[in-house]
Amino acid sequence: MTLDIKICGLKTDDALAAALDCGASHVGFIFFAKSPRNVDKAEAGRLRQAARERAKAVAVTVDADEAMLDAIVAAMEPDMLQLHGKESPERVSEVKVRYKLPVMKAFSIREAADFDAVQPYYGVADRFLFDAKPPAGSELPGGNGIAFDWRLLASLDGTVDYMLSGGLNAGNIGEAIAATLSRGIDISSGVETAPGEKSPQLIRDFFRAVRAARTEGAA
Repeated sequence: MTLDIKICGLKTDDALAAALDCGASHVGFIFFAKSPRNVDKAEAGRLRQAARERAKAVAVTVDADEAMLDAIVAAMEPDMLQLHGKESPERVSEVKVRYKLPVMKAFSIREAADFDAVQPYYGVADRFLFDAKPPAGSELPGGNGIAFDWRLLASLDGTVDYMLSGGLNAGNIGEAIAATLSRGIDISSGVETAPGEKSPQLIRDFFRAVRAARTEGAA
């Protein structure tokens, strides 16, 4: 089974180059002012050019309005939009129609009941992203460096296409792969030396750990 790997929150040439050289299938750029990974639209557009033909570029937003999405899409020309806020199924549908791009809808998970909110999006969102619910007081919907109980994912229909996120790093990615049926992995803080500061070496270490886990699983 192919495993998609998305390195999210990229802001620099060296981190992007490491992600691409290691074989990332997706590279994410965050447009959320409160995030330490927030990136300027023009800069994201410049970085995005390096990813063409090598990885899918994902624009990550949080309850963005049309004016903001228009500007992002014009500047960056993403391959996919990731909605990480409280967007309704109707809003997801509107965004898909307006921009003619696939949409990945993110959900925050802490307990099994949190998956109830996903059902209305079946057949609407093209893919899901399951992240850990933010800790109390956090203004960030994602990128908080915490994980949820991956065993909760066993309740999902095996046909649900999702990316696993939240607290992943080189040390636990093997366990995450073994414990879930995820066809995609999303990592941000787990390859950083400080919030928003991606480390090319940690990116390489992460991909090395993924390869080792998959080799062990195949054996």
